[in-house]
Amino acid sequence: MAKTWITTKGGDFGETSLGNGERVPKDHLRVEVYGTIDECQAHVGMARAFCENEEICETLCWLEQQMGILMGHLALFPGLPCPNISDLEAIVDKVGKITGETFRFIRPGDSKAGAALHVARTVARRAERLAVKLFRTKELQEDSYSYINRLSDVIYALSLWYDYVTRQEEQEANSCQ
Repeated sequence: MAKTWITTKGGDFGETSLGNGERVPKDHLRVEVYGTIDECQAHVGMARAFCENEEICETLCWLEQQMGILMGHLALFPGLPCPNISDLEAIVDKVGKITGETFRFIRPGDSKAGAALHVARTVARRAERLAVKLFRTKELQEDSYSYINRLSDVIYALSLWYDYVTRQEEQEANSCQ
């Protein structure tokens, strides 16, 4: 038997395995949800690659790790719990204290990292729109759905934080003019 590395050939007929061993079509709604979270995670990674602030980079890396756990949870790996929503809420609260909580419209292209986060935010919202169907049919627990719902909030907050820090640094750099 050939050694498997990347290609398993198990999906060659349009099915994939969930973490519990169940085979489902690749377009199964559960696969669509965790696949969309995977896409979102890639955009968060792109934002981290552009990020020039160490504290925000660490937060983005942490978020990527949590999204990996979330995908495993959504893929029904036994014993893998949903990440803790209060951790996301703590980041949103922290950002509110740093940036102020005054509402303003945002242009997603103020920075490369901020723009990548805005793309991630919209992908997180798409994941939420898909996940609500699983939630309505009770195939997704409330904590899992709430976590996905809060994911776009925290990504938005992180984009605000990054752009806020960037604006502050630009003002400091131009303060001698």
